[in-house]
Amino acid sequence: MADLISHLEGDLRRRLHDLAHKARITAYGTAVYLRGLIEFSNICKQNCLYCGLRSGNRTLSRYRLLPEEILDCCREGYALGYRTFVLQSGEDDWYTTDKLVQLITSVKQQFPDAALTLSVGERDDESYTRLYAAGADRFLLRHETASAPLYRALHPTMEYADRRDRLRALQRIGYQVGAGFMVGLPGQSAADLADDLLYLQELQPDMIGIGPFLPHRDTPLRDEQPGTVENTLDMIALARLMVPDALIPATTAMGTAHPNGRERALQAGANVLMPNLSPMSVRAKYMLYNNKICTGDESAQCRFCLEQRVKSAGFHVDMGRGDSLKHLSRSLQEH
Repeated sequence: MADLISHLEGDLRRRLHDLAHKARITAYGTAVYLRGLIEFSNICKQNCLYCGLRSGNRTLSRYRLLPEEILDCCREGYALGYRTFVLQSGEDDWYTTDKLVQLITSVKQQFPDAALTLSVGERDDESYTRLYAAGADRFLLRHETASAPLYRALHPTMEYADRRDRLRALQRIGYQVGAGFMVGLPGQSAADLADDLLYLQELQPDMIGIGPFLPHRDTPLRDEQPGTVENTLDMIALARLMVPDALIPATTAMGTAHPNGRERALQAGANVLMPNLSPMSVRAKYMLYNNKICTGDESAQCRFCLEQRVKSAGFHVDMGRGDSLKHLSRSLQEH
């Protein structure tokens, strides 16, 4: 597969993207699911070399939304039609399991028909189990890279084996699980990318997040070349073919890397968008990489803009929960 990845260009690339598009239509039709993203804390104890939120970044103005502020974001999102909320943060220990359980319980009481996704990093089995019992439906935890040497080089405060162990634990507990990786990391080879895809095929996650590496000015990788849109589209297309039932976002990073990056991702197999519901006052502080788009758009404006983009790309917006086909199949079997 590494050889295929190394030689994707021209007609072969077009055929790949076309096959991925057809696989996505077979699985999900022309629906694009919108998730309301709430970036509730940019405080992180980890020190990943590529991330603007890394603990070693002393120039970043830190913030943390309080539970009531997060609920306000959910209320605004619900009024705009969102039926999935994604609560994402750095690894912020102020948000203990008890605090998150209370928050999840409040969200579910006020919006019982909405799905709730967490993206809060590595926690122990007890914590994940309690969060799931409180009502969290999904969990995003990118595996980042399937290469153990590359993972260790980029994550000085983390362990490669722990990441995989946590993904398996989340699946065991019952979450709809999201994994994924970056394309174009410094030192990454075609063989590494092939291993990423094979790992996803083995894991069979419900969601797969793939985006280009984009450098951040306040990290050790500031001067490295970014990943390309073309190579990222190839990985999205291959992921669609290898895990056809997955939900795959057209990431904000793709829109940052290219003006039509998200539309192109939708046409190469992606079927999810995650517009921002965070308060305007904090959006520019959740800067994982340079020049992140949509930090100045009001939530309603963002939703309208994305709806137009989705239509222009030949798809339609679906504001429902948008559960994965794998999850829906499991639910049918259980009942």
